[in-house]
Amino acid sequence: MDKTNALRAGALVAGTTLMMLLMTSPALAITRDDGDDPGPGLSVIETLGLYVVAPIGLFAIIAGLVMVLDRSSDRAPKAVKTKSAKAKV
Repeated sequence: MDKTNALRAGALVAGTTLMMLLMTSPALAITRDDGDDPGPGLSVIETLGLYVVAPIGLFAIIAGLVMVLDRSSDRAPKAVKTKSAKAKV
């Protein structure tokens, strides 16, 4: 990639990012909507449990089930066949 293409790509990314930031309006998040009932917040332990421990636990359960229920009998890696460099005449 030459210098002009890099500059063009950088300008495009910077312009797109700037436009996306200007178009989003975080000020609307301050006002409450009708029927908005947020409820109590989560504690640190509840947040860590919900967003860290639960996904890791689900991954471990799914990976364990895949390993236990896998019915393939051949677990050894296959040997890669290489072609010889000599041309057969």
